[in-house]
Amino acid sequence: MNPLASLVEKKLAAMPVTVRLQMPDGQWLGPKDARVEFVAKTTGALKNLAAGDIGKVGEDYVEGRVEINSPMRDLMAAANALLPNSPVEAAQQGAFSAIIKRLMSVWRHSIERDAKQIEFHYDLSDDFYGLWLDPLRVYSCAYFATPDMNLAQAQEAKLDHICRKLRLQAGERFVDIGAGWGGLLLWAAEHYGVDATGITLSKNQHAYVNQLIEQKGLSGRVRMHLLDYRKLDTEKPFDKIASVGMFEHVGRAQLDTYFTRLRHLLAPGGLVMNHGITAGGVDNAQLGHGMGDFIEKYIFPGGELTHIGHVMTHMANGGLEALDVENLRPHYARTLWAWSDGLEAKLDQAQKILSDGRGQRALRAYRLYLAGCAAGFENGWIALHQVLGSHLPQSGRMDELDHPTDLAYLWRRDYMYGAK
Repeated sequence: MNPLASLVEKKLAAMPVTVRLQMPDGQWLGPKDARVEFVAKTTGALKNLAAGDIGKVGEDYVEGRVEINSPMRDLMAAANALLPNSPVEAAQQGAFSAIIKRLMSVWRHSIERDAKQIEFHYDLSDDFYGLWLDPLRVYSCAYFATPDMNLAQAQEAKLDHICRKLRLQAGERFVDIGAGWGGLLLWAAEHYGVDATGITLSKNQHAYVNQLIEQKGLSGRVRMHLLDYRKLDTEKPFDKIASVGMFEHVGRAQLDTYFTRLRHLLAPGGLVMNHGITAGGVDNAQLGHGMGDFIEKYIFPGGELTHIGHVMTHMANGGLEALDVENLRPHYARTLWAWSDGLEAKLDQAQKILSDGRGQRALRAYRLYLAGCAAGFENGWIALHQVLGSHLPQSGRMDELDHPTDLAYLWRRDYMYGAK
């Protein structure tokens, strides 16, 4: 047996789940009844498996150089065991690399490039996303207020959790930045009576939500614009702002500008909620071992992650005071497994929807992406933080705990979690 095959065989034997592998020459390693089966069609794909270069293994699968037959949870257990070390540690960078990364972040986040990057992901196919998202098509972390909630219940709980944290009141001007398929936008309008504005860079989402607005008879006080957040009118500030699953697309080099823009869009005394994925490591903008590169290439071009510590710094630099911070990391792991299970249960339908060459590659990529991200949140390699903020106080005042009418925040948490 050649050295490469010997190395692979030793790795397979140490797996927490049984794994079977077909070599490029047709030879099989591992038991016939294994839970995970790999078919490596090229020597390069075999080397990537042996090295634990998970991102490249994923690329090999998407491009057809590897075939994988396995339940997703077993596959993630095997992938985790293949890693030589934590992908957070592997993504650490030196000072020179950090400078290059920052320059790249500045370059690739113009208004035009961001629009193209959003279209690449969100305009893949509405019908495809509809297969595995909840009925409201909420494409962000759910909130499992009780452990027995299903995905649809947890997504409604998340929408209400955000609305309660923002203390939405009837008649207030509310904007949802990166409004997706309109879940939060319409929930806030229908359940809290706000005058709601949503913005997106996705043409599909824009058309879909405007159709819903018309169907629900909400055209008078709900609107959805195809617009970059940098083009929102600051002359008419909003009482409450939500940005959900959007700031990951902003770029680390742009975060001071992003939070400054939110401040200019926020009326005095108002509240802003920033809900987004954060890095598990203090200094890494993506995961190592090729995992971040895989997501960049096949899922979210232009996406960059930031540790919550740096998020707080950028928020302060933008002139916003952080009032409440909540980590929903395990909630996102459960959300992603629900999405993964939903997609796996409807693979035949997904293959019909994404029937061309690009679509079939996208389907393979999403299978790995959803399960891989679930594992990433479970391992703490990435997290999800909700940060509630407001304008920094301009002068000392002694009545902040007395519920003054010009301040929305109550300086306690019972209103967020207590009975409605």
